[in-house]
Amino acid sequence: MSSITVSHVAGDRFAIGIGEHTLMVDKPIKDGGEGTAPTPTELFVASLASCVAHYARRYLARHQLPTEGLTVTADYQMGTGPARVSAVQVVVTVSPDVPAARREALLAVASHCTVHNSLAQPPTVEVSLA
Repeated sequence: MSSITVSHVAGDRFAIGIGEHTLMVDKPIKDGGEGTAPTPTELFVASLASCVAHYARRYLARHQLPTEGLTVTADYQMGTGPARVSAVQVVVTVSPDVPAARREALLAVASHCTVHNSLAQPPTVEVSLA
């Protein structure tokens, strides 16, 4: 099992240790934070969008198709009861030089990235006190 450690820094700021990397999360000023970093929810959606981008780039490269201009945009909506991300719309933009005949397969590959698969078949999550 892989491990990620989140440590309190100050206020609503936390440092996320992922291997040799450290990311920060915070809350916006309007929500009592300092607005110094993305929120945990934004990182959640960013994780999905970046996973889709990774799979799309790999598909393009594997088929010697242009990767220039590859972007992925994720728009999300919040829900209540319980508080959660209730909808995400992910749009993949590729070079106009990517043939129409390759786009459906590209979308199929990108749609089955690890993060999307994890949302479609949710993992067991257990929260406990040390």
